[in-house]
Amino acid sequence: MLDCTFLKGDRMAREDIIILRQKELRRLHVIHKVLQGELRYSTAAELASLSERQIRRILRRIQQEGDEGIRHKSRGRQSNRKIPLKLKDRIIGLYREKYQGFGPTLTAEKLFEMDGIPVSKETIRTFLIESGDWQKGRKHRKHRQWRQRKEHRGEMVQMDGSHHDWFEGRGPWCVLMAYIDDATGRVYGRFYEYEGTIPAMDSSKRYMRKYGLPLRLYLDKHTTYKSTAKPTIEEELQGLAPMSQFERAMKELAVDVIHAHSPQAKGRIERLFGTLQDRLVKEMRLRSVSTIEEANRFLQEYLPIYNRKFSVKAVSKEDMHRPVPKGIDLEQILCIRTERTVKNDNTIAYERKLYQIEEPTLNRKVTVEERIDGKMLIVSQGKSLRYRQITERPEVAKQPVIRKKRSSYALPVDHPWRKFDINRFKRKAPQAAAV
Repeated sequence: MLDCTFLKGDRMAREDIIILRQKELRRLHVIHKVLQGELRYSTAAELASLSERQIRRILRRIQQEGDEGIRHKSRGRQSNRKIPLKLKDRIIGLYREKYQGFGPTLTAEKLFEMDGIPVSKETIRTFLIESGDWQKGRKHRKHRQWRQRKEHRGEMVQMDGSHHDWFEGRGPWCVLMAYIDDATGRVYGRFYEYEGTIPAMDSSKRYMRKYGLPLRLYLDKHTTYKSTAKPTIEEELQGLAPMSQFERAMKELAVDVIHAHSPQAKGRIERLFGTLQDRLVKEMRLRSVSTIEEANRFLQEYLPIYNRKFSVKAVSKEDMHRPVPKGIDLEQILCIRTERTVKNDNTIAYERKLYQIEEPTLNRKVTVEERIDGKMLIVSQGKSLRYRQITERPEVAKQPVIRKKRSSYALPVDHPWRKFDINRFKRKAPQAAAV
């Protein structure tokens, strides 16, 4: 509020100037009306947004001290809750030593958890701005239409991978495959070396075993999730579009796949990556996590805490996750399947390698399955066949080339070729001109 100057009487002496706020001037005006008998206590309390007891107390003070009694007594005094200068210096020192780059909110949480210092985030923000370790700013974002959350857990789950320097140079760059429930904001994630079909299937298998099968998965158009191949003639005749291995697996599990046309469409998981690239990176820095194995172990204890703090309750209590049906082998569905033709010598070629099938098979077509655990199976009519890789092809003995001797042939005397005079067709040289 703005400060205003109130003059006591007609004197203009400096000691008679009272600095009041607009709110206090309004209350003083109401109190004067009460003193003049123009207002009742109940009406004055309603106009000044105070109780009748407070009106009587302020009235007594003004009668004793004059108009200066309307001013708050703690004005100009040091707050009893002010943080000591030593503690302020310690907080700034800890920030520069351990929490450099942390935001005020995360710094306040870590100071309480690890150092036992209960300080509000706004106090931290003020200290850091005064010391020059933090700059205040506001992000201006393009306005987009807000989409309401889904009502049920498992109704739609957003999934994506985030490439980032998660270990801040202590380890290799890696990818966080993350899942966030649209209704509750509950997060699941796991680190991998790259974003591809096998990591996507492995993380999906772990998610499904933990929470169940969601109704829908909301993804981007990464080649892992959406095929870029052109449809074959058979697919064009049937009106089908080519599917990626991940789409094929989700279709077998009756999980609908939705592809977002822009990152903003799946903004919930994009904002999640922004939060984790700030918070999770710093949490792993405090614990010196530097490998994917250590990071995955840390996620098992970190994500439950994160979900308790940031997830929300769904509108409906029903959970739309379906349990994995009995008799369904996720390992068999969540794999890379490729069809191959068996040659006459009972071999197939796959990934520039030759494999010998050691069992007789009636079908000329077999399916090669690359499992998540790295195993490879050759399947025919639901049965896994024994096989071995042919590392060296057998050398074929070279057969000697037998050349037949040509028999000489003499033209008959009356053959037309003998009667042909080639000299008649020879071009004669031009004669030199006479001088």
